Amino acid sequence: MRKVLIIISAFILLAGSSLWAQAQAPPAAPLTEKEVIAGLKSKTPERVIGLVSERGVDFDLTPEIEKRLRKAKADDALIDIIRKAGPTARAEAAKQGGAATGPKITPEEYQALRPIQNELDPDKAIQMVADFEKKFPNSSMLTWVYAFAANAYQQKNDIQNAVLYAEKSIKMKDDNVATLLMLASRIPSPQFLRAHEEDKEKYLNEAETCAQRALKLLPDPAVVPKQPNESDAQYAKRKDAAASEAHASLGMVHLQRSRMGLVGIDKGELATSEKEYQQAVTMTDQPAAEDYFRLGEAYSLDGKVDEAIEAFTKASDLGLKTYADQRIEELKKRKAQAKPPAKP
Repeated sequence: MRKVLIIISAFILLAGSSLWAQAQAPPAAPLTEKEVIAGLKSKTPERVIGLVSERGVDFDLTPEIEKRLRKAKADDALIDIIRKAGPTARAEAAKQGGAATGPKITPEEYQALRPIQNELDPDKAIQMVADFEKKFPNSSMLTWVYAFAANAYQQKNDIQNAVLYAEKSIKMKDDNVATLLMLASRIPSPQFLRAHEEDKEKYLNEAETCAQRALKLLPDPAVVPKQPNESDAQYAKRKDAAASEAHASLGMVHLQRSRMGLVGIDKGELATSEKEYQQAVTMTDQPAAEDYFRLGEAYSLDGKVDEAIEAFTKASDLGLKTYADQRIEELKKRKAQAKPPAKP
């Protein structure tokens, strides 16, 4: 089964080690870069989240400042908050009638969120999510908490609840690329759709929308920022891998639709499915075995026997040997039967 990883641990603030006493700004004043770094190095670095959320910062984020903050152990969560808490972002938010420094995040919320991130037992993680939701029903961090729950249910192979919590996460933060990719991948899976036959088209539309939105967001460095020590090549490779996943999901959407016609297989949907899966396997140097397998299915339904055998062979080489080899044998028999009888 294709692995859909919800990489949300990078959004949790890491601990530091020196004194918070260096931060001496007046209570109502925005924090300086120096004060933020001092807080990150203190014994209670979680206070930085609350203070930045409450007071904002007196600088706009630049690549150089981001690098210094990350060196002080700031992660994506704090970087995102700071990006929205600078003078330019605050002025724009105020102009639109929004909050001046973004959503408020308390140290208590941070302390409750961190154990969920670190919990390896999916059942315990799910219970911790329920506890967090009960204690902080209005927390802006619920989008990530729900994403953790979706990931935990994914580990349990409970696709229905994985989708349910991913949908709850995306309703709170519609540019959460990781959650969009999970929805796009899990919704069109046979396991999920078998339980939703009457709403199949509606769910396929939802999966298509999620995949297309993820593809639209991936090039935006504000949504998918480059990491400080990440080379241009590594950054491009990471985004290509995510785009490959989105194209594979679109391939599955159209493969499912191709079988929904009232008068047989829809060739137009098959052609689109083939195109999406071709993109999925060619734009990454680590294509998924399942993507080749589904591409083989599309080719087989389209009557392209040689192309199907080639795709199934790639799937077999990448780990789906039992299932792919079975399909290869079936196709070879079909090909042999289709040959005209030899002339006497």
